[in-house]
Amino acid sequence: MSRKAFSATGAASIGPFSHAVESGDLIYFSGQTAIDSKTGKIVEGDIGLQTQQCFNNLFDVLTATGLATENVAKVNVFLADMNDFSAMNEVYSKQFSPPYPARTTIGVAALPLGAKVEIEMIAQKN
Repeated sequence: MSRKAFSATGAASIGPFSHAVESGDLIYFSGQTAIDSKTGKIVEGDIGLQTQQCFNNLFDVLTATGLATENVAKVNVFLADMNDFSAMNEVYSKQFSPPYPARTTIGVAALPLGAKVEIEMIAQKN
């Protein structure tokens, strides 16, 4: 299988991976943490600010693929502290319109660079 990869200048990479890869009608988006691409550092602040930065990064990549939020079918959220669920969910709820994508939220022991949240998505082409 050959991979068609996408990248976006508004999203940062801290490892050897593509921002997104197309496979058939699906595009798989690598997890994005709250890295500010201008500074290369995690944005400082609460889980709400970090969640919003994750979506800013993801939506930059989504734009690079030529798709929109309506194409997002599945979202996986990884939280370093499940006590942040409600605050993350408040920001999350403003990113999509009903019907919302399917979602899984998983509590993890730690995330890269001390991030509080990491989010990945799967989108389907029209």
